[in-house]
Amino acid sequence: MGGGLFKHIFRFIDLISFFLFLSFFFLPKYHLFHPLESTPQTPGKDYIYAITPLLTNALIDRDTVHRQTACATVKHIVLGVQGQGCEDACIHLLNHVWPNIFELSPHVIKAVLGAIEACRVTLGSHVLLQYILQGLFHPARRVRTIYWKIYNNCYVYGCDQLIPAYPTIPDDGGPEQPSYRRTHLDLFL
Repeated sequence: MGGGLFKHIFRFIDLISFFLFLSFFFLPKYHLFHPLESTPQTPGKDYIYAITPLLTNALIDRDTVHRQTACATVKHIVLGVQGQGCEDACIHLLNHVWPNIFELSPHVIKAVLGAIEACRVTLGSHVLLQYILQGLFHPARRVRTIYWKIYNNCYVYGCDQLIPAYPTIPDDGGPEQPSYRRTHLDLFL
């Protein structure tokens, strides 16, 4: 029994040290400027596709500590590849982070919400809104609570990106009924 415990402890230490090692590469390094480009270069674009299966495996693990560490790593990776054309990998990671929003541990919730906020910064609030709309009016209060929490954060930090993403409500009445159309926005688009 003692040998199995040590095996799990060493596996956990190896996973944490590997995730911390990877997150070092994905943090923005503002001193690596290319002379012809105005944005800083990060090595995250080179490695995100290689480690996405590893993070996917950690995000669906049964142990909550592995999911928490993987969410913290996803946060750094997604912020590190912002604007570099890796949106498909970021959406794939968001699809595996999203089921963890119903966790009960405050540490896991903090890591999951951090990863979701990083995905909001990288992908945009309009992408995240498509995930949020399904649970805002769910019958269960526990589901509605976390979805409204995510929506409120999205609204506070990216309300200008949300306006074009709201669904259009058709005008259903005559002159006595108010019009719900966004005519200026429709003309602009």
